[in-house]
Amino acid sequence: MVVHWQDVAAAGAWGGLLALERRAFLQAMLSRPLVAATGMGLLLGELETGLYIGMLLELFHLGSAALGAALPENETLAATGTTAASACMATGEGGGGTPALWAVALLLFAGLGVLGRRVDRRLEGVSAHLADRAQQLAREGELERAVRLHGFGPLPYVAAFGLLTAGCALAGFALSPLVHALPLAGLRGLAWAFPAMACVAAALAARASHAQRGGLWATLAGAAVVLGTLVSGWFSR
Repeated sequence: MVVHWQDVAAAGAWGGLLALERRAFLQAMLSRPLVAATGMGLLLGELETGLYIGMLLELFHLGSAALGAALPENETLAATGTTAASACMATGEGGGGTPALWAVALLLFAGLGVLGRRVDRRLEGVSAHLADRAQQLAREGELERAVRLHGFGPLPYVAAFGLLTAGCALAGFALSPLVHALPLAGLRGLAWAFPAMACVAAALAARASHAQRGGLWATLAGAAVVLGTLVSGWFSR
């Protein structure tokens, strides 16, 4: 197993930065799956991987939003972790990203959104404790310490999600030789699974949008993708 530690570090840094952007700083939608995954792919030299995975996960999470007390799945971790794993699976054996690798990464890592939501809930308690301590210091007249402690609030998010994303990159390197050792028939089946996943994500996005005749358009688009894939596969024989 060959590990490019600079890629692991870059993945962790991007994942931590987007966790900060999602929770406390800027909030300019950079943490949405399409942007987060594309940025990760660009950092790791697999722009196409980031773009395709980001597009699919953006559709899948299109109806989610952190409004009020609602805490949806952490779509940012799902996008950065899945892209980091897929990109490192590709570069670990000196190859490039393929639909088969994207499908493997999505099957193994797309569920990170659920884990991210649990981590969010745990870290909310840590942030609340820091805020309470900062208020206590302010009441005691120690304003400088209170401001400094209050500024530490987002750091647990940066550290936790940075480490999780770096772990996904490391897992991608570990899985790389196993995935590349799969028989050709298995890789071909995984490659066909990716457009099927995209169709499902598009259907979910259409349903979440509540658009008029959204289901019909999603069905037609999915049928077109499947038909195009079948025709392409037939003529490529």
